[in-house]
Amino acid sequence: MVNILSLPDDSVKKKIQNIIFETDTPAGKIFDLILIIIILANTVLTIIESVDSYMEYYEAIITALGRFFLLLFALEYFLRILVLKNKKAYLFSFFGIVDLLAILPLFLVFFIPQLRYLVLFRVFRLFRLFSIFKMGRYIEVSGYLIKAVRASRPKITVFLITISFIIVIVGSFMYIIEGPENGFDSIPAAMYWAVVTVSTVGYGDISPQTAAGKMVSSLLMIVGYGIIAVPTGIISHELAMTSKRNKKMKVCVNCGAEYDADDDRYCSKCGMKLS
Repeated sequence: MVNILSLPDDSVKKKIQNIIFETDTPAGKIFDLILIIIILANTVLTIIESVDSYMEYYEAIITALGRFFLLLFALEYFLRILVLKNKKAYLFSFFGIVDLLAILPLFLVFFIPQLRYLVLFRVFRLFRLFSIFKMGRYIEVSGYLIKAVRASRPKITVFLITISFIIVIVGSFMYIIEGPENGFDSIPAAMYWAVVTVSTVGYGDISPQTAAGKMVSSLLMIVGYGIIAVPTGIISHELAMTSKRNKKMKVCVNCGAEYDADDDRYCSKCGMKLS
């Protein structure tokens, strides 16, 4: 029995692989641009689908287009699996999981209708815009930001642990002061109030009624303003340091190793004279 999923010729697989995965070829660029247009159209369609007034008048059109887009995404997903040699690497990669989540509604929407909105995960594919339009400098800047966040991780972790302690202590204290009669029905409810207050959001669904509670609330709001500046300052500092370090580093044209532009004259890896 002939496997309908098998392609007769490796050259055909190679052509499909170049179209789907390469952005330097005319066919690859056209494919990516069409895919991006479809993703944007599907995203708008899915958002419109959540509006009852539109669904009341255009349900047939919206449903038909939604299924059509899902079929296109499913076809693309299976073609990617078909032409790749290392299928496992793609299946468990970030974009592989995103692509799978996007087509799950095609199979499960009859059992769980809300799953149709998973197709919105396809917007992550719009990162292809950076490579299609040669926006390398934006990728470089995003790399600086990722490095800065990673460098800030220990400080941010300590900061979040400290905030957690404050929320638990203040929440428990407010539960004792206000009690259930003023809306603080439990310590978790009081902790929720503390989170809303320290983040300066202030929903107002729970608020202190006693003088002592209002005093604690005022202090916590003042602390909240100072807290907001802490992670911003940490990441900004690390971002500046990362940018400064990267300006001092250059790359060897022979082997690709990084070196200090101010000090090194020869590459420590391959020995080539550095410009």
